[in-house]
Amino acid sequence: MGEIDIIMLDKSSKSLVFVEVRYRQNSSFGSAVDTVNSNKQAKIILAAKHFLLEYPKYDNFICRFDIIGLESDLKCPKINWIKGAFEAI
Repeated sequence: MGEIDIIMLDKSSKSLVFVEVRYRQNSSFGSAVDTVNSNKQAKIILAAKHFLLEYPKYDNFICRFDIIGLESDLKCPKINWIKGAFEAI
């Protein structure tokens, strides 16, 4: 089906959050966030739907899809966290 990097609860918004984490050493071919294209988003959404089928106790939660982009040196990376980066249609 696919894999999801992080699944967490955001208590402040009462949301179930599916997070895709991407890393790029440099951004000459686009940022780490840019690598989460529509095909990758569709795979993440499909995996999230599968998760919800396996764990029905989360059915009533609002679902959110975030992307965390890490760029540059991993010892001191630039972190770009986009909450609600895309939506399941």
